Amino acid sequence: MPTLKMPEVKGTGQPTVLRWCKAVGEVVKKGEVLLQAETDDQLIEVESATDGTLQQILTPPGKRAAPQTPLAVLGGRTAGVPPARTEAGGTPAVQQQSGGLVVPVLMPKAGQSMEEGMIVKWNVEPGARIKKGQVIFVIETDKATVDVEAADEGRLSRIVVPQGETVPVQAPVAYIAEQDADVDVHLAQRRGTPAAAPARAAAPVWGAETAGEAKLVAPAVVEGGRVKASPAARKLAEERGINLAALGAGSGPGGRILSADVAAGSGDRQPISKLPEIGVSPRGQVRRRMSQMRKAIARNLLWSKQNIPHFYLRLTINAEPLLSFYKQEKTKYPCSVNDVVVAACAKAVHEFPAFRCKLDGGDLLETPTANIGVAVGMDEGLAVPVIIAAERLTLQQIGAEAKRLAEAARQGKIEGMGEGVFTVTNLGMFGVEEFSGIINPPEAALLAVGAAHEAVVAKDGNVCVRKMMNMTLSCDHRIVDGVLGAKFMARMKELLETPQQLM
Repeated sequence: MPTLKMPEVKGTGQPTVLRWCKAVGEVVKKGEVLLQAETDDQLIEVESATDGTLQQILTPPGKRAAPQTPLAVLGGRTAGVPPARTEAGGTPAVQQQSGGLVVPVLMPKAGQSMEEGMIVKWNVEPGARIKKGQVIFVIETDKATVDVEAADEGRLSRIVVPQGETVPVQAPVAYIAEQDADVDVHLAQRRGTPAAAPARAAAPVWGAETAGEAKLVAPAVVEGGRVKASPAARKLAEERGINLAALGAGSGPGGRILSADVAAGSGDRQPISKLPEIGVSPRGQVRRRMSQMRKAIARNLLWSKQNIPHFYLRLTINAEPLLSFYKQEKTKYPCSVNDVVVAACAKAVHEFPAFRCKLDGGDLLETPTANIGVAVGMDEGLAVPVIIAAERLTLQQIGAEAKRLAEAARQGKIEGMGEGVFTVTNLGMFGVEEFSGIINPPEAALLAVGAAHEAVVAKDGNVCVRKMMNMTLSCDHRIVDGVLGAKFMARMKELLETPQQLM
């Protein structure tokens, strides 16, 4: 019987098998997707080149598969696998054949730089039946709170990662199975030990699987069938939708759960000053645990500065036409100075294709539309929701969309994450006249906008006072050269000093 092998795949890194779309024994038709895999920068689907029956899976989910790695045995007619095709993917899930059908639900990779995610809330309980596309849990990662939909339907047998716990991407967080005993068999096989007895009335709460082992989390102390917790902890847990029983023993007397335990377990999104204290030094220095959002910001920006060769172009424009235009338009509909800047960026980015490109291995991948990220400052950090195809929108539409996205971001919902090609960050409302920003990977550039301020300038041999505005363009020198960056800034100056072009 022929052996199917992983085809050659363009991109960065070896593919990792995410999901088998067919189970052993199922009939496979020509052109049907057999499996989904993922490289560092893309999701791929491998199709069958002929009809047959899936006899044996040789590369299980979670395993890397270099080109020509045996994937499966396909019986029946002669089979082959054509080159893989790339497609935008949803939440990855996998099937495992051991005893009854067991389908692990995985922590998705919701962004190029995402390495781990925290379960904020489970929307379903063990034993419930779920449908494909149903939002079953919420995660927090890379500055965003993301609803995760089920990729498979069936009975949610067991949740293995409780609310408030963080696990790497592609780690199992739950299992779908008709019988709980099948999950016990599956977990026992992963640990290399005999199957444990079927769970009784309530299944234990398990931690994330790491290196093939399952970790049992100590349950919270129960008193008369009720979890021991302070009133403040119960109120906070109710507000955040957290299951107290999933937090384990608390830090209070006798394992009593306190509000600080709930805050720490939920990976809070509070300002740094309000994060729970985890220690105080003899000199009075307070130690606080970083939130998931701050960890993501630190990791992404460190990577950007270490790996992207930044160069900067600074330009000062006459802001009086811009301010006059903004005030005139504001009488007709809600808008801001930043909305006008975003509209100008959208037009310029659409005109200069390099500013819509990102590196894809050894190639440049050009996005057809000007998807502009707008930096939104919050107490707990910075978020960058994205206005998709901003060059197609009027100024009024950009203003409305920017406001909607900012309000959603402050509620923890970051839209368009990973789809931006260019970011605008503006500190002018705080009186900052000039600053330089760090590029938001994998974008090619970022524009930092300062406040409009009075300055003494010379014009035609005369000295006068005018409203001026400083802008600084941060560019990735691998994609954008200095001359091209200068042309882009010249176009921005033209657009903002004659803003009627934006109508």
